[in-house]
Amino acid sequence: MVEKTPRTVSAPKKFIIGTGLLAQLHDFVKDFGDNALIISDEFFVERVQKESVAGLEKAGLKGKAEKFNRECTDAEIKRLGELAKKQGANVIVGIGGGKTLDTSKAVAHYYKLPLILYPTIASTDAPCIALAVIYTEKGEFDRYLFLPQNPDVVVADTSVIAGAPVRFFAAGIGDALSTYFEARACYRSDGVNLSCKRPSRTGLGLARMCYDLVCQNVELAMDAVRNKVPTRALEEMVEATIYLSGTGAETGGLAAAHAVHNGMTVIEELHHAQHGEKVVFGLMTQLVLENAPKEEIEEVLRVVRVAGLPMTLKELGVKEFVEADWRKVAEIACDKNDTMGNLPFKVTPDDVYHAMVAANALGERYRAAHQG
Repeated sequence: MVEKTPRTVSAPKKFIIGTGLLAQLHDFVKDFGDNALIISDEFFVERVQKESVAGLEKAGLKGKAEKFNRECTDAEIKRLGELAKKQGANVIVGIGGGKTLDTSKAVAHYYKLPLILYPTIASTDAPCIALAVIYTEKGEFDRYLFLPQNPDVVVADTSVIAGAPVRFFAAGIGDALSTYFEARACYRSDGVNLSCKRPSRTGLGLARMCYDLVCQNVELAMDAVRNKVPTRALEEMVEATIYLSGTGAETGGLAAAHAVHNGMTVIEELHHAQHGEKVVFGLMTQLVLENAPKEEIEEVLRVVRVAGLPMTLKELGVKEFVEADWRKVAEIACDKNDTMGNLPFKVTPDDVYHAMVAANALGERYRAAHQG
């Protein structure tokens, strides 16, 4: 009998969603240890010190807040790991955006410590998955770091997420929007998910629920964030963009959208673009490659428009389209170690290049038809 790679379902041990949770961090830390290294985005270090560290000390626990230096690199992971070791930390807490959380995951993995993540923005599905994206010192994609387990706890505080810049929240919608389409492609091809196993029907179901919640809540959730108030629609959107997108992607798998994103990291003009903004263009490219039904494409573009996301290369920041650069993007996207191979049909770099050109034209046509 030929052994087949098993199917999987992966998720954090706990996903907690509510308001006012930063000052309650000690309630989550105490279940795993008594000395926490808190890796924090620079914008939150002072608040973390006042609320989280003070709360830890009041509860009889130890804690120290350390500023994250903006890029998830091997050097930064080592620096923070050595600090954790010197401190005698027995719990790692990550507070911030996707790169801060990925770095925290890598530190916890290499130093074999429990991990609690507190996303301050809902810009990606990074918090829930057993994966970190490592970048070079120049900010270019280096590799995926596959982790043996998911975070122990993910805390989603909608009162904080509602106060984050609208652009970051919209980027999370863009990232989540691709989840179902990539999982569907991976399931159809019986490909490899982010656990390096075969995708499960549960993963596909989680990805579909993610898509449904995004489509249902996008208008009211964007209203909430623009007015910086936590609402039920915002809560459901956060559940979609952080939990369902993360578990759906990890268990269901990625495909062309994220592979194209990874290729786009070599375009210097796009270094300022958010992960989810580039994933949207990758998703449009995937839909062109699949020759997806018109109704699907129109619903995706409706969500993109309502969320205020870029849908053309010009809107992403590309001032001049240079064919050689974008052929390089296509080559990287088709790397054998990336996720393009999870499409249920084979594609070449030429196919991907042509699809990107067509996706850009699609976005320009849709934008022109829906101005104002």
